[in-house]
Amino acid sequence: MVATPANCDDSTASGIDLRRLVRDVPDFPKPGILFRDLTPLMRDPEGWREVIRQLEQLCEQLQPELIVGIESRGFIVGTALATMVGLGFVPVRKPGKLPSEVITVDYELEYGKDSLEIHADALAGGQRVLIIDDLLATGGTAAACAELVVAAGGNLCGFGFVAELAALDGRSRLPQDQPVQSLIIYS
Repeated sequence: MVATPANCDDSTASGIDLRRLVRDVPDFPKPGILFRDLTPLMRDPEGWREVIRQLEQLCEQLQPELIVGIESRGFIVGTALATMVGLGFVPVRKPGKLPSEVITVDYELEYGKDSLEIHADALAGGQRVLIIDDLLATGGTAAACAELVVAAGGNLCGFGFVAELAALDGRSRLPQDQPVQSLIIYS
C-alpha cells in the first residue's frame, strides 16, 4: 500500500515549484480565510503538466481502473488525469445534477449539511477507484465521496489532491487504510 506522509511535499521534484504558481487570496470568501487559488497553476502549461505527471505516478502505483472527480474542480483535475492515463472518468455531483438514478450521501460541513450523488450504475463492475480533487481541507467532502464510491460498488484504492491544508486535518476524516497523496501541502 502506498502511503504519503502528511509532511511530504513533492511540489518541486521536477524543478517546477508548484507552490509558486498558487495565488494566495486573503479574506476570501470571507474575512479571516486565506484562499489558495489554483487557477494560476492551471493556466501555466508547464505547471499543469507537472501536476498531471505527478498524479500519473500515483496512478502507476495504485493501478486504478476509474478516476472519480468531485464537483467541480475535481472534474478539471480528474478528467485531465483520466485522459492522460487512458482511464474512464466518473463525476460525483451536487444533488439534482445527474440525469439518471443516483445514490446520495449526506454529510456534515463545519457550517451545515450537504449532499453528493453518483449514478447508481457508475461503478457496478466493482472497479478500483482513485478519488481526485483539487484541495483537501477539512476532509468532509472527500470522505463523503469515498462513502459514495463504496455504496455504488466501487473498490476505493486511494485519494489524490493538488493541494492540502494540513492544519485542518482533513486526512483524519478519510479511510485510514487508503493512501492519500497531496502535491502541495500547506502547514
